[in-house]
Order: sequence, then structure tokens, then C-alpha cells
Amino acid sequence: MKLLFDQGTPAPLRNHLPAHSVDTLAEKGWSEKDNGELLDLAEREGYEVLVTTDQNLRHQQNLAGRRFGIVVLLSANRPEVRLRVLEVEEAIAAVHPGTVIEIPIRTG
Repeated sequence: MKLLFDQGTPAPLRNHLPAHSVDTLAEKGWSEKDNGELLDLAEREGYEVLVTTDQNLRHQQNLAGRRFGIVVLLSANRPEVRLRVLEVEEAIAAVHPGTVIEIPIRTG
């Protein structure tokens, strides 16, 4: 599956998702894009899932009708995210286009 990691998503998470093709915003040169433009670009480039830590994205953007799903990590704490890799994988497999799955991450 083709995944795009947003700015706050810990890039080392990609090492735990070997079955997927993962790009980051920085690698794509999209770090300065606003959310609306970013979503349009992700859709045009054929991404199937956006993995983000932006908890407000679903409230700021109309996601209905998008051709990719969004997985929201509710924290960017790398050690804690690493402990939730199985849940991240399950969310990636379960999310449908235009929908959001949130993964709670303990932060301390």
C-alpha cells in the first residue's frame, strides 16, 4: 500500500511497515503545503493512506469523497508509537477512502 507520512509522524515508523511503500512530506518537498493543498497532492499522487498526528485535520478539511484514508496517531512520541505498530498496521489495513481512524498513544 502507498503511504504518506505527515510532518509529525515519526519517520522511523516506516521501518516497521516493510509491506508498504512510505514517503514523507519532506521527501516529497511538500513540507510547506497547507492541509488542503497537501490532501489534493496526496490524492493526485495515488496515496492510499495518510498517516498524521494532526488531530484537527478531520475538523478543518472535508474528507468525504477523498480517495485515501487517514490514520491519526494521537501522539508523536516515538517510543510509544513503536509499541503500537500492530495497531498502526491494523488501522492502515482497515481504513477506507474518505474515513479516519484514530490510534490513541500513551504519552508517559
